[in-house]
Amino acid sequence: MAPAEVSPPDSATAPLQVIAMHGWVSDGSQWQPWQEPIRARGWSFQSGERGYGSRPPLQPSWTSGGRRVVIAHSMGPHLLSADVLAGADAVVLLASFARFVPPGRAGRALRTALAGMASALADPTAARAMLRRFLSEAAAPDPIEAMAPGPADGPLTPVGLERLGTDLQRLAQTESLPEAFPTNVPVLIVEAGADRIVAPPVRALLREALPGATVLEVPDGGHALLRAPILEPVLTWLQAQERP
Repeated sequence: MAPAEVSPPDSATAPLQVIAMHGWVSDGSQWQPWQEPIRARGWSFQSGERGYGSRPPLQPSWTSGGRRVVIAHSMGPHLLSADVLAGADAVVLLASFARFVPPGRAGRALRTALAGMASALADPTAARAMLRRFLSEAAAPDPIEAMAPGPADGPLTPVGLERLGTDLQRLAQTESLPEAFPTNVPVLIVEAGADRIVAPPVRALLREALPGATVLEVPDGGHALLRAPILEPVLTWLQAQERP
């Protein structure tokens, strides 16, 4: 007797697939508070790694069955593969951006600052000091000690510094969402009102690029959204994405 055929799970009823991506100078450790609540709902969870520190680079990929959700922080959507982005059925953007450098005078000042940061990456001692300053601004108004240990807390290898420099250059040149970004799917923008990294004009440009997105404003949240009460609202929004 031939074995019975098993149909693949229907994406409308299978658990969500969640792929998360960190931003510049970070790694997958930032998703630790998210993993257990996501898996407790029966959803799968993967996180990408750029490989700035001790964690090796990793580009996750979708599996069969289940609606697909990307959660990306800051530069995260620009660090994911085109296949992952294009395959997403919904996207959550945490303190993210389409274009990073704003137009006009503010943009010129930021480009000068980015060039100085790139120069600092040539020397490990200068690089560590620069990265700590950046992370302090990203954590604010929370203390930097509230951040999970990341690449800047371990040895800075030539390969890691090279990746940081490559992505810093990409950051300066970013003027739009990635070409593969799925603009026809539900998008949740979590906007940090006290963000010292993503300037207000840049936040406005992201909303303009995604006019149909839902916007969750966190007035007192910093760029890293460390103590901002966003986990439950984001998970509730994701719950609504389990069915098309």
